[in-house]
Amino acid sequence: DGGAPGGWWIVAEPGIQLVELDVEEIVPDVAGWRRERMPELPERFTAAPDWVCEVLSPRTRRHDLQTKRPLYPQAGVEWMWIVDVDARTITASRRRDSSWLELGTWSDDDVARIEPFAGMEIQLGDLWGTRAAK
Repeated sequence: DGGAPGGWWIVAEPGIQLVELDVEEIVPDVAGWRRERMPELPERFTAAPDWVCEVLSPRTRRHDLQTKRPLYPQAGVEWMWIVDVDARTITASRRRDSSWLELGTWSDDDVARIEPFAGMEIQLGDLWGTRAAK
């Protein structure tokens, strides 16, 4: 909607059962599946998403970075964003084999085009509420 690139299902906090990794359920903060891979939203998620986004908080930081981050590439997730609200950064990574290749870190008032949504411009200041009005 609103002219943004389409072709994705974006779901907040989906419970995903990763049977092939013997993971009963993992819950990313936000996950996305390309519609070409998943034409319809299922009632229950059993396929790894193409993209995940974890928003770090004091309560979840350790689990997000030490448990979820290494698990996602093993499950076949292609891209991962880590949003650190306190540091006002987004760090993006792309899967390389069973680990991550860091694509970059964007911060403060950067304007970013980040894989896999490089067709969409993100004003980071809007996320933190710091972008000056024009």
